[in-house]
Amino acid sequence: MTTDSDVTPAFSQLSLPEPLLRAIDELGFDRCTEIQGLALPAIAQGNDIAAQAQTGTGKTAAFLLGSFAKLLENDGGEREKNQPRMLVLAPTRELAIQIKKDADDLGKYTGLTSMVAYGGVDYDKQRKELADGVDVVIGTPGRLIDYFKQKVFNLKRLEICVLDEADRMFDLGFIADIRYLLRRMPEPEERTSMLFSATLSHRVMELAYEHMDNPLAIKTETRNVTADGVRQALYHPASDEKIPLLLGLVQSMKPDRAIVFVNTKRVAEKVAAYLTGNDIACGTLSGDVRQKKRQKILADFTGGQLNVLIATDVAARGLHIDDVTHVFNYDLPQQAEDYVHRIGRTARAGTQGEAVSFVCEEYAFSLPEIQEYISQTIPTEPITDEMLIEPKKPVWGDRSDRVQSKKRGGHRGGGRHGGRSGGDQSNRSRRGPANGSGGQNASSGQSGESGKNPESSGEGTAKKRSRRRRRPKSDAANSGGSESSSS
Repeated sequence: MTTDSDVTPAFSQLSLPEPLLRAIDELGFDRCTEIQGLALPAIAQGNDIAAQAQTGTGKTAAFLLGSFAKLLENDGGEREKNQPRMLVLAPTRELAIQIKKDADDLGKYTGLTSMVAYGGVDYDKQRKELADGVDVVIGTPGRLIDYFKQKVFNLKRLEICVLDEADRMFDLGFIADIRYLLRRMPEPEERTSMLFSATLSHRVMELAYEHMDNPLAIKTETRNVTADGVRQALYHPASDEKIPLLLGLVQSMKPDRAIVFVNTKRVAEKVAAYLTGNDIACGTLSGDVRQKKRQKILADFTGGQLNVLIATDVAARGLHIDDVTHVFNYDLPQQAEDYVHRIGRTARAGTQGEAVSFVCEEYAFSLPEIQEYISQTIPTEPITDEMLIEPKKPVWGDRSDRVQSKKRGGHRGGGRHGGRSGGDQSNRSRRGPANGSGGQNASSGQSGESGKNPESSGEGTAKKRSRRRRRPKSDAANSGGSESSSS
């Protein structure tokens, strides 16, 4: 099912309840976006939907407005106070928080109550909110399953289920948790189910057909994978030119609000140190930043106190930050889909934006796949001597606001030892374990015998040295783990 992207209906044409129209009017919205114009009528007709659309096209408002309209058709009938009417599952804390904010704005006059549950903070507070009863529960899978197994709430009277960023659920390994919850809901025929995803891949549609009632597949007419308003450019710096080039581009472009994407937490710390040392206000968003600190950084960034946000892919999906003018891929992502989601942080809702990517020798292998995926050849820009700024000394931040990883084999993964860059470690991980060490030991965190240095003398010294040399876990591994471990 598609529509003409040039002609979308006004919200007033969709027979939405008056409380929703009033909130929409206060928010200054008039006409639907393309995905909203497709999804809202389908939901109103009672269809389950599996919808695909670009990042930043209004998917959240589509499922919230459609769901709230259905919930307002009745009072929910007889149900226990710990039985919610609607459940929204999101892969990340940030996305769950954003959905809750949008639910508050759009549901302002509906009388519907909502809460958000995610790991890392407010365990008892969230538990009490659930137990006291709300109409709409929004949350991440790990924390919700924790409460569910404690019988804090149940899903027996659930009317609506929404899976947002379903493809990201697969990426982060949450699908087993999702299936656990889906199997404890009423049968698909007895509830309305919606799935939203950047891509409707085979595995996503398999999940939809297994747990939904003959879902209607919805795709927007827009064919470009990337938003039309994004101007893309490539630079090919040497590894030691990346910091000088980034400083030069930030100085010349003077972005009002920029996101710098990196592949590892270690590189994020390095970039932040150099930006701070060169008088550029920035914050770092990665998997080990404590939740309260994470929310403060986002608030400072959206409020204008910080011009630059440095982020690993934990922030590449689900964040809704308006007016991001520039995206810098300091490290080229290793998956083509991540490139699309990264640059989708700018040029949202028809605006214009810049996406600059550094193609260094470490991650150049990703470029052909990215260009094939987006069906474009990204223009390459020359690097001149004037663009390379001589950096001042880096200023390293305080790590006390970081979540400490569990000790594994006597060494906390991800610590800064030695001189290797984060990119080197990530690429070494991609090729396989170094020194013939077993991949199972590396992933499980067991020290084992494979980490020993055969050339060192003294067993204790050998263990210490080998532990220092063990590669830190990349942020991609921690992006999902931060949610599940804290729940």
